[in-house]
Amino acid sequence: MDSDAADGSDDSLEATAASTLWDTPIVLAATPIGNLGDATDRLKRLLASAEIIAAEDTRTARHLARALQVSTHARLVSLHEHNEASRAEELVAQAAEGARILVVSDAGMPSVSDPGFRLVETAIAAGVGVTVAPGASAVTTALALSGLPTDRFTFAGFVPRKAGERKKLLARLIGEEWTTVLFESPHRVAATLTEFAAALGEDRPAALARELTKRYEEVLRGGLGELAAAASERHLRGEMVLVIAGAAAGGAGSETPSLPELADVVLQKVDEGTKLKTAAKEVGAAHSVPASDIYDAALARRRAEKPR
Repeated sequence: MDSDAADGSDDSLEATAASTLWDTPIVLAATPIGNLGDATDRLKRLLASAEIIAAEDTRTARHLARALQVSTHARLVSLHEHNEASRAEELVAQAAEGARILVVSDAGMPSVSDPGFRLVETAIAAGVGVTVAPGASAVTTALALSGLPTDRFTFAGFVPRKAGERKKLLARLIGEEWTTVLFESPHRVAATLTEFAAALGEDRPAALARELTKRYEEVLRGGLGELAAAASERHLRGEMVLVIAGAAAGGAGSETPSLPELADVVLQKVDEGTKLKTAAKEVGAAHSVPASDIYDAALARRRAEKPR
């Protein structure tokens, strides 16, 4: 192919990209999680051409546009956890009338532990088109850097603050064979790691990533006990992502969970619809513990927790 033909092809591709930018009226766009250099050209063009920008924080969206040297004439509206249910209907109705709506969170992909899910759900129900302009994600970035298995993983959002919800999560993680990714606050990360080490074993492989893509990016790797000690000693700051290896990745040296812990796993499976005997067999096989022992422990736990 000669150079003139190649230049013409590039022009054609650019024209096609420009004409298809708003083929779909609602676009969820990923924003940088730290490094502005990760902003895509598509994000910049969307910011410049949107009629409405629905942002988790409108001040952050304005700052992003200025930092990227993008001039936008869009009307900015807030879309956060407290108003998304009501605002989704309004935005979808405007999109149905032809408005070009861009959805952004403060960092990363909207709807992934950020506002956006209800809007997408509402758009789908109304038959209004929605698409994604992909980009940076703290979840996949931390997973890739963790050094832990990436072929199968679960994203579990933020570590629950309520003790009862954390107990359910830990009961699930005891037998979880997939790598798990979690978000946590820097103010609670030391206590969380200590609690997780006690429940899952101090040698359970894990990684703690902080300040991803930023100047002081750091990834700590080791057992949960080791990470808990480091977090307590160093008083770590910044955005935190915790990646925990699946139970099977702990190796032969990992401690077998106690019967009460295994009983919690069984009862969690029962709550999700599995029969008690089936759950006991599955958990027993995973940890080389007699299913009958786990079954009896689960029955005892259920009786103890039953209101009198």
